[in-house]
Amino acid sequence: MCTAGAAAATATADDGEATTGGAAAAETSDTHTSAPSSTALNPSATQVTIELNSPEVLKPEKTSWRSYLQWILAPILSAATGFILYYQGPWYGLATFYVSLIAALLVRPGWRWFYIAMVTTPRDTKALFAYIRVLLFIKRQERKNVNIGDIFEANVARHPDKLAIVSESQQWTFRQLNEHSNRVANVFHSHGYKKGDVVGLLLENRAEFVATWLGLSKIGVITPLINTNLRGASLQHSITVGQCTALIYGASFRSAVMDIAKDLPAHVGLYQFNDEANQEIVASEGLSQGLAQQLNGLLETAAKDKVAAGASRPDHHDKLVYIYTSGTTGLPKAAVITHSRYFFISAGIHFTLGFKDQDVFYTPLPLYHTAGGVMSMGQALLFGSTVVIRKKFSASGYFADCSRFQCTVGQYIGEMARYILATPSASHDRKHQVRMVFGNGLRPQIWPQFVERFGIGKVGEFYGATEGNANIMNNDSTVGAIGFVSRIMPQIYPISIIKADPHTGEPLRNSKGLCERCQPDEPGVFIGKIVRGNPCREFLGYVDQKASSKKVVHDVFSKGDMAFISGDLLVADERGYLYFRDRTGDTFRWKGENVSTSEVEAQLSNLAGYKDVIVYGVSIPHTEGRAGMAAIYDPSREVEVGQLGVELAKALPGYARPLFLRFLRKIDLTGTFKLRKVELQQQGFNPDIVEDELYYAQPNGVYAPLTSSIYERIQRNELRF
Repeated sequence: MCTAGAAAATATADDGEATTGGAAAAETSDTHTSAPSSTALNPSATQVTIELNSPEVLKPEKTSWRSYLQWILAPILSAATGFILYYQGPWYGLATFYVSLIAALLVRPGWRWFYIAMVTTPRDTKALFAYIRVLLFIKRQERKNVNIGDIFEANVARHPDKLAIVSESQQWTFRQLNEHSNRVANVFHSHGYKKGDVVGLLLENRAEFVATWLGLSKIGVITPLINTNLRGASLQHSITVGQCTALIYGASFRSAVMDIAKDLPAHVGLYQFNDEANQEIVASEGLSQGLAQQLNGLLETAAKDKVAAGASRPDHHDKLVYIYTSGTTGLPKAAVITHSRYFFISAGIHFTLGFKDQDVFYTPLPLYHTAGGVMSMGQALLFGSTVVIRKKFSASGYFADCSRFQCTVGQYIGEMARYILATPSASHDRKHQVRMVFGNGLRPQIWPQFVERFGIGKVGEFYGATEGNANIMNNDSTVGAIGFVSRIMPQIYPISIIKADPHTGEPLRNSKGLCERCQPDEPGVFIGKIVRGNPCREFLGYVDQKASSKKVVHDVFSKGDMAFISGDLLVADERGYLYFRDRTGDTFRWKGENVSTSEVEAQLSNLAGYKDVIVYGVSIPHTEGRAGMAAIYDPSREVEVGQLGVELAKALPGYARPLFLRFLRKIDLTGTFKLRKVELQQQGFNPDIVEDELYYAQPNGVYAPLTSSIYERIQRNELRF
């Protein structure tokens, strides 16, 4: 997209974080226009208007010979059945009915349907039983009005001295986790925080992270889990969009918080948590200025045995945490996770993939995301398992950690799997007890090699969005599949792939104004039917209701129905296995994070003296996802590349910084902006094709000229990012 004016005339898309197969989050595209302004990229924009055609109307499909034959056979078979029933009796009539039914099925959908039914029945039956167990589990908690804290405390009572959370430097039992959470609850209750208040949390992966939001939940306080990579305006926005009345932050994030402290609303209280409670020398900036309170000291004097009697407990359907996603409108959105939603996500993957309460889970993923913070951590809180966490992912240390901590289930994202596979062979490759790995984005190109090298018995691939209800899982290790939909009983779990514009994600409608399902091997947009009051089919959306409305499509298969639209293009084979195909809109995924092109464009344009900027994702051989590339219109070459790199490091998290820069000297004014962007993306970063100046980001973040020799090294995977 082009900022500084041209962006107003382009389409935008909103996306959900998550967790996709082949791309880890779901998104929806919502096209709109506004009056374009004149820019260097489009000097004649004042004379140009952009018109959006009405949604394409699908042509009715031609009626097949099977349909005609079925219409002919139906009255004949019905008459024959009735005739035999009348003259030969009920038994002969019943036999004739079954023969007629089989004959009808052989005509439509045909004999192939019987074969597909036979080969997929074991898979579907297993999933059906798991789904029933999930529903029974959730209904039981709902009937008792149980919240996360209630079921966690039941696990504490069962095995108080069992390890709940383990890391390189911590080993916390269920009792310790409960006591710390009680201290947190009592501190904030004594400070006047109550049910419905919002207290943000900015802390690295550690036991206190979980204990803090868990403790706040015991008094009904909602906790936005803030991405620790955010800085500046993005961090400030996350605090304000979540409507935080306070923020708890770790000492290591002190500088980031102090940079924005005076720009936050006056009512936002700051609480600084230091790494060690008995730390003699603590970071005093902010504390000495009276901007923040020292949380450690407050926790030491708080009661740990139980929560104060005057605190209000949350209900089963109350809000628990906010988990942030990135959107192409530029800034993070706070997705709502209720207690019931947390139950569904954790229990859903637990029963579908066959987790055991005695399993030891390993996750190096950030706990502020759904994958690590709900799917893995939920196994400890709800089912009493042990979860091993790590502050920072290490490819070489992954299976070494699994061996060291005797883990039985490991979690990944696709990029991690590739990094792990790229490490030299080591003794711990198979000297571990991991029986299963689960995650999203394990590419089929490396799937077989990964399980073979590390001796993995089962892979559970999942797909979904934090805020969405279209969540699926691959429960039988089918290579490359991110889940499946039953071909025999598709109504049981109402998810579908509908026909849509592959560029915008806009559903295509038939003459009746309704959507149509895709046929096998036909790509389309993935949706999940919304059913109010059903925890498995509910759509909670974001704190921002306007953003939530963009995720909902109406009049899907009948007038008045609604569905969550993911914005991801999926394709199903004839057995119902689903495969990720692509993402609609401008968002691309890099380093396991969704990158918003418009946010990067806005930041980069400001740093480049408000020049026009286009950001897009480009593919790098042997690399998962798409790397960021920025084209800057700078014909007189005013931008100082070295300084730009320094400023970008301050403004954007590492995964969002463009790896490649292109300085445009001229523009094809006859093409539209969207077409031009596609052309730039197709040209990529090959200096033999691109005449403009090209730069690439070195490991230290400094941009250097991209030469032909450097390009060849990238192509040979000798230079990695």
